[in-house]
Amino acid sequence: MSNKLHEKIIANLKVCDYVTTTTELFANEIRKFNKNVIVLPNAVDPTDAQFNEPTLPSEKIRVGWLGGSSHLHDLKLLDGMVSKLSPIQDKLQYHLCGFDIRGQITEINRQTGERTQRPIKPEETVWVKYENIFTNDYKIITERYKNYLNTFVENDYVGVENENYVRVWTRPVTSYAKNYSKFDISLAPIKNHIFNRMKSQLKVIEAGFYKKALIASNVGPYTIDLKHAMKNGQFTDGNALLVDETRNHSDWAKNIKKLVDNPNMITDLGERLYETVKDTYDLNNVTRTRAEFYKSLIK
Repeated sequence: MSNKLHEKIIANLKVCDYVTTTTELFANEIRKFNKNVIVLPNAVDPTDAQFNEPTLPSEKIRVGWLGGSSHLHDLKLLDGMVSKLSPIQDKLQYHLCGFDIRGQITEINRQTGERTQRPIKPEETVWVKYENIFTNDYKIITERYKNYLNTFVENDYVGVENENYVRVWTRPVTSYAKNYSKFDISLAPIKNHIFNRMKSQLKVIEAGFYKKALIASNVGPYTIDLKHAMKNGQFTDGNALLVDETRNHSDWAKNIKKLVDNPNMITDLGERLYETVKDTYDLNNVTRTRAEFYKSLIK
């Protein structure tokens, strides 16, 4: 990096008395530069309204993903998933949550090197690429609904409950988690690289407090609390379904189909995940630990 920002970060870590971070995985990396690392995980306030939105019943099993605009390479792991599930498409509905058309795009003049910015066009956003993945290039939706989506308006679409895909627009940080109430199965794909391995397990925590069945990459933060609930094609006592890196081409679809064929396991996995996270990642407990740590520094 031209500004040597990484060197500045490492220098700051070395002179700190203590460093706090969110997972033991990240703590082990930081300990290469500072041995005094305390893990204080991300947490949820279970009384917060955005984590108490009821999930309405549906005749379809709803599969959802919730996130931001920096996950294209992660979501590419799902390429082909919707197509593979086409034989049971009548039982499924996909929800893409966080859709956002705001932002700027930078253009570079090749002759002069001059950089200029302009508002990004809706069709240029990464969210359209996300949508291509979740709709199999819009093949699973009606032509009328496709035309509506291409208007990029946030008005309610009459009959969306009958479509195979639902676009869910972005929400403020104070209410974004309500989107978990819109689906039954939560997806958490991440590519296996150092940046992702150092992330927190926030998607695990959020899905757990919402009692959602979770299908996640068997990578980094998702290995902390999750135990694969399948062996030799049969369900076990695990709390999620994990996809190995070598199985991205097939197991996202296979795991969804397994849950469609065994819908009671959607509820069971959600309950097991809730039991995993409800105490460890309760904000009250984590805040108490944080306060005790800070008090120990004063002493």
